[in-house]
Amino acid sequence: MASTIASITIPASAERVWQLIGGFNSLPDWLPYIPDSALSEGGRIRTLANPAGEAIVERMEAFSDKERFYSYSILKAPFPAKDYFATIRVKPEGKDASVVEWSGSFTPVGVGDEDVIQLFHGIYADGLQALKKTVTAA
Repeated sequence: MASTIASITIPASAERVWQLIGGFNSLPDWLPYIPDSALSEGGRIRTLANPAGEAIVERMEAFSDKERFYSYSILKAPFPAKDYFATIRVKPEGKDASVVEWSGSFTPVGVGDEDVIQLFHGIYADGLQALKKTVTAA
């Protein structure tokens, strides 16, 4: 199993950042790669569309509003990986800043570990940069 983690410091309180990203259906609000998200099964399953129109289906595995994190698994996606499990977490960094971490573990399928690590690390790092841009523009 391979894994990666990306993090970023954002000049906004953890409460403010979590307000934007803490909803399981909120990816289109801050992640340009995901223009659409729809919830089903009482909000536990989200079906995302990427710019190519491919479906990505994810299941919420854990959620804590108090600890500001959620974990999810991928049920269906156009990625060369299986057994995907990821967590997005917001931690306070003083009064007016926060650190957002996006981590994941997965088993590569048909490619090497480094290829999939680079793929997901790029998604996480680019996504966190987009999040910072969204938060600081508001």
